[in-house]
Amino acid sequence: MSTTRNSGFPRIGARRELKQALETCWRGESSAEDLQRTARELRHRHWQLQADAGIDIVPCNDFSLYDQMLDTAFLFDAIPDDYRALADRDPLAGYFALARGHQKDGVDLRALEMTKWFDTNYHYLVPELHAAQQFRLRGDKPLAEFLEAKAAGHHAQPVLLGPVSFLWLSKSVDGSDRLELLDRLLPVYAELLSRLHQAGADWVQVDEPCLVLDADPRLQAAWQHAYAVLAQQPRPKLLLASYFGSVGDNLDLVSGLPVEGLHLDLVRGVDQLDALLQRWPRGRVLSAGLIDGRNIWRANLDHALVLARYAQGHVGAENLWLAPSCSLLHVPVDADDETALDAELRGWLAFAKQKLEELRLLGDALLNQPHADAALARARERHEARRRSQRVHRPEVAELQASLTAEWSQRPAPYETRRARQQERLQLPAFPTTTIGSFPQTHEVRQARARHRAGKLSDGDYQAYLASEIERCVRVQEELDIDVLVHGEFERNDMVEYFGEQLEGFAFTRQGWVQSYGSRCVKPPIIFGDVWRPTPMTVAWTRYAQSLTTRPMKGMLTGPVTVLQWSFVRDDQSRADTCRQISLALREEVRDLEAAGIAVIQIDEPALREGLPLRRAEWASYLDWAVECFRITAGVAGEGTQIHTHMCYSEFNDIIEAVAAMDADVISIETSRSRMELLDAFVRFRYPYQIGPGVYDIHSPRLPDSAEMRGLLDKASEVLAVEQIWVNPDCGLKTRGWAETTAALREMVEAAKAMRLVHA
Repeated sequence: MSTTRNSGFPRIGARRELKQALETCWRGESSAEDLQRTARELRHRHWQLQADAGIDIVPCNDFSLYDQMLDTAFLFDAIPDDYRALADRDPLAGYFALARGHQKDGVDLRALEMTKWFDTNYHYLVPELHAAQQFRLRGDKPLAEFLEAKAAGHHAQPVLLGPVSFLWLSKSVDGSDRLELLDRLLPVYAELLSRLHQAGADWVQVDEPCLVLDADPRLQAAWQHAYAVLAQQPRPKLLLASYFGSVGDNLDLVSGLPVEGLHLDLVRGVDQLDALLQRWPRGRVLSAGLIDGRNIWRANLDHALVLARYAQGHVGAENLWLAPSCSLLHVPVDADDETALDAELRGWLAFAKQKLEELRLLGDALLNQPHADAALARARERHEARRRSQRVHRPEVAELQASLTAEWSQRPAPYETRRARQQERLQLPAFPTTTIGSFPQTHEVRQARARHRAGKLSDGDYQAYLASEIERCVRVQEELDIDVLVHGEFERNDMVEYFGEQLEGFAFTRQGWVQSYGSRCVKPPIIFGDVWRPTPMTVAWTRYAQSLTTRPMKGMLTGPVTVLQWSFVRDDQSRADTCRQISLALREEVRDLEAAGIAVIQIDEPALREGLPLRRAEWASYLDWAVECFRITAGVAGEGTQIHTHMCYSEFNDIIEAVAAMDADVISIETSRSRMELLDAFVRFRYPYQIGPGVYDIHSPRLPDSAEMRGLLDKASEVLAVEQIWVNPDCGLKTRGWAETTAALREMVEAAKAMRLVHA
């Protein structure tokens, strides 16, 4: 007996079918019924794909139209009062209003806050709770999808976010203790589990990802209480699931909870296996997460097989389930689609489909199936070929890294000296306005890029088109009276992929899409070898844009930590070493931009906090090399060159010292959804540099007016010095349309000018 299971499958589809269905529905070009039909087709296709791969237990309720945290909040009626009338009248419209905001028929609703899901590049919507919160079942999504799978011939395992992690990852809007709501929430969970039990579900996967965080007595008490209560109710067997690392100090807790099974991440948390096996009660199921659900390299199956056999020797074959380390949400669907990659490199890759095939092979090897030895030998050969490949290692990169000294990460003058020199050069007003970088990537822009890639638009014609779009963007910004301009990034397909395409050591896929949030998908580059820069990457277009205007033009770069975090990264050396290679390549770009006369250079690092280890004891080591890499990139800039950085959807309270240590002259951050709450960290620390707190949310189609933006700036000016404050959107404008962009920026500039009058 050898049981394989999966924790979750990518929901967007191999060709981003869900994205297309969502966006046509939002534009009114298709109906809600059309959207639900596409969603149903994707679920059925994915269940069948997993079954065809030989997976014994497939998940259900892992699918979402937008986000699993939003699904959970909606399911349990944790809906802010302002949205309730819309949600009652039109549940789907209410659901999307929470995700994207809503401005129609006199109803004006902002979107919920959004932040990163642990240390991934997936964003989740943060439910809003309060002390008087009540819960009830709204709809029956988990039950309906279980019955849908059952009718299609799949005895699926429903996936639920656990009650404690749901509360902990939510937000209290009145300062109350979220965990105090647990006893109101548990009866609703019990009711749902009872319904699933009656429908024939024998197991339910209950995700408690917060188990991998530092041990917290309040959380531990909440878990003990929650699962003791649920143990008393008629319900299916529960598989408690943690992932993204080791449960650490929570190991004794999870070993003693009254659940029938436990899933552990044995890729990132292999160190926990021995201790768990010593404590795990006989007769309970262990789901061993042996295949990496976060990266795209083929597994070392020999190593995984050793762990599987070791675990099987302790818990017995009938109680060992083989699984990926976490949901496969974080990887693309099928590497077989990447026919443009050479065969050698493609042979190193495993997307969701291939990971399930690896899982089945592990199961067959445990059973000593005749074909398994030959398949394992082929896997071993691929693994060894990658390790030996000359395309991976470059001696000149190793030599450059070896020459690094501390001076490379130091600016030539302290901040106050730089600030005076930069103001003398730039002559900016109070509350200077700028944008984060990108302007609308319209259908026409994407079509021109696609035609050029396909050879249907000549190099010359494509360059002329880009030049015209850049000039249009510059003229719009001048007409709006923005102080520091950007060129719009029309030549860039993605803020990481664009750079990776011009750096050595990267490879690119055609269908390697993963979900970032909602309908927003990204196609991470693959860092397979040493990174270096053959030629300048951004200088020509930035120089051209600057030639069109007398106003300062920002050079726009993606920082080394973000390039690292938003790529699939090689696993044969430390992430710190790979990041240093990227920083050295970007350093040369900063040098060339400055030589071209660019006075403002933005080095975006939205992923700095995202890379933070989940265990606090590991933070210092990560922050040391992450900050060092940013400083290596920026350290070559002269004192008159203003270095900006941008971070979005991050909590800064606990890493504010590291943010300051980056020594950037200006930082822009997301603050509109949180209503400037993020500024508290910068106040307590007395952050010495300049700050651009975002005054409107670009991830929502909702358009705030200048009075609303000025209200946010008033809040900012209460806690920051006037000379510190910049005025900008939360993030880049790539996903917005031109009409809404110009309307919102006009309101933003008006708000900035009003602030100048007040503070003159």
